[in-house]
Amino acid sequence: MSPVDRSITRPTPPPLTAVLPAEPLLLMTAGPVPVPAEVARAGSMVIDHVGDTMGMVLRHIREMSRYVFQTQDDKIYGVSGPASASMEMAVGNLLWPGRRALVLKCGLFSGRFAEMAEGVGAEVTVLESEPGKPVEAQMVADALAQGHYDVVTMVQGETSSGVLTRELQDILRLAHEHGALTMIDAVCTLSTMPLKKDEWEIDVLLTGSQKGLSSLPGVSLISFSDRAWEAIVSRQGAKPHWCLDVIRAERFWGEGSYHYTAPVPGLLAMHEALRLIIEETLEKRFERHLHSSLALQTGIQAMGLELFTPEEYRLNSVLAIKIPDGIDDARARKFMENRFKVLIAGAFGFDIVRIGQMGEQCRAPNLFRTLHALGVALARQNVAVDPSTGMAAMEAYLAEHAEDVL
Repeated sequence: MSPVDRSITRPTPPPLTAVLPAEPLLLMTAGPVPVPAEVARAGSMVIDHVGDTMGMVLRHIREMSRYVFQTQDDKIYGVSGPASASMEMAVGNLLWPGRRALVLKCGLFSGRFAEMAEGVGAEVTVLESEPGKPVEAQMVADALAQGHYDVVTMVQGETSSGVLTRELQDILRLAHEHGALTMIDAVCTLSTMPLKKDEWEIDVLLTGSQKGLSSLPGVSLISFSDRAWEAIVSRQGAKPHWCLDVIRAERFWGEGSYHYTAPVPGLLAMHEALRLIIEETLEKRFERHLHSSLALQTGIQAMGLELFTPEEYRLNSVLAIKIPDGIDDARARKFMENRFKVLIAGAFGFDIVRIGQMGEQCRAPNLFRTLHALGVALARQNVAVDPSTGMAAMEAYLAEHAEDVL
């Protein structure tokens, strides 16, 4: 038997400057999004993760998060990981064997709650809408009438399909009337449209850094109501997670005690992202996102394309566009990337492409560059689109409604 060669050669990877494109891509996907210069600069620094400066940063993040979440909660944490890690923190601390969860599913990410809840041993019921539509309040009322649930989970906006949970407040009210805690994924909606945690009586609200907040990927935020916290501290027995244990997280965020090495650059970047939102104000930010999305919708339809989601529950922060018959969308997206340095997203199980409208994506130059690139890419595959008409329609909308916003 010949001996196995187990020698390890020394790799010679090229420097990043040789790998990255000379001109960065314009990220118009469903995330991550471009970041402001202040955020990028803050994310390039490393400081002592348990020092006095870090303690001040954590206090500021909590204070600014209260404004962005519209809450008085003091149990707010930055999580070392994407929004799915915050989702896992919520599920892992509030669900366990013997607890029941009602999961409202209208796409990939809302359905992720079910996978996590099953993983911690909870009994899970999935209430799923028709493709491209949200779960309606009456569907929830019917399900809640059939039995008790400890937790009801949902998204404000489904990133995978561009669908808005239109009756979110009615669903929240129904859940509370039946004694259930509520978990909301606001990953693609926080700071892009109204969301009032306290007024709407949301128990757990979570979001990621890399979408509406326009910060660096890899850090997420989560906020717990007093009612949710009572359920957490009354829990008996061991928990399935250590890093995602909110009791341990509170010792770090609330008391300054060591938990694990915090994602320092990501938290510094998050600090600046939140500060910029407060500087702009939520009201102006909502207006900017709304008009940016409506302008792009106007241009897309005037160009000759059809939006996937009906207007009554169309999500402003992620626009889903139907792929014309016979079109290779991957080829079109690659052409946009190579020719115009514009990146948009494909989809998860739907015949659509998606364009993000979150944070720094919502600027007029980005809209025109993206719409033109999409129109040219589709025209090369003989789609009957008119990019010039789309651009003119979008310009007319901006001139009338949003000249001072974008």
